[in-house]
This record gives sequence, structure tokens and C-alpha cells, in this order.
Amino acid sequence: MTDDRQILELYREEGKEEYAYNLIVREYGERLYWHIRELVCSHEDANDLLQDTLIKAWKGLPSFREESRLYTWLYRIATNEALTFLKKKRVESFLLLGNYTSVLESRLKAEPAFNGDELQLAVRREILKLPDKQRAIFSLRYFQELKYEEISQIMNTSVGALK
Repeated sequence: MTDDRQILELYREEGKEEYAYNLIVREYGERLYWHIRELVCSHEDANDLLQDTLIKAWKGLPSFREESRLYTWLYRIATNEALTFLKKKRVESFLLLGNYTSVLESRLKAEPAFNGDELQLAVRREILKLPDKQRAIFSLRYFQELKYEEISQIMNTSVGALK
């Protein structure tokens, strides 16, 4: 496991930027994917948003100020990408007189990776009813098992507001 400091040192070293980026993808890609997937309930959308997240991270890495850990910065980008996507989909759904939460629920049921029983499906349905930001916080806390301090950095809010 490579730590943030090593990755950033490699990134700043002439000719090693691409290697550092590959380390970021290897180290954080899967966790970011599952976080995004938890929010958008679709492999295809999660994959696209992960790519968008990694591109934004690559472009933003030169201005990364290290005021937070690299992975919290990456999670912030991923979360913002997913929330923006969901907001756009909800607006599109509203304009088409639909309910995007129902779309997410049907995606969850149809998802091949979902192997839960009826109780787990019922719990997941209730989680989908949460507002997007609350669902993101719930996902970060209970599925990604991050600490409130880390989540507060990702969501750019206080720990008290999270709770």
C-alpha cells in the first residue's frame, strides 16, 4: 500500500507523473468506484463518473495544496461528480414527469452484483429515499467506513452538521 506522501513525491518528480497517477488509480480506483456506485446504482454510470473523477483529479493535482489527505480530496471530487450527476438526472426525470428515485430502485433490483435478500433490499430502498447529500454521507460512513472527520473534509462541512 502506497501512502499519499509517496504518491505526491513521485508526481512531483520529473518523468514520474504518469506512474504516480497509475498508483492513484490502483490505490483508490476501486474504493471510489464503489462509493460512486452506491450513489448512482449503475455500473455504467459509476464507471463513467469514476473516469470523470480521475480526469478531474489528474487536472487538479498540480494545484492540490495538501490541506487534506489525498484520498479525502479524491472522495470529494467523486462525491461532487456523483451528486451533480444525480441532480441532473432528477431534473431530467422531473421534466419527463418521472421519479428518479424509482429509477434508482429499479436499477438496484436489476443489478447483477446485488445478491441481498428482501430485508436488505428493503433497507436499500429506504436509503435511496434519503436526499442525495445525506445518502452520500451515509455511504461514506457506513459503507466506506470513514470517520466523521474525514467525511467532514470530503463534504466540506463540520462534523456536527454531519451528525
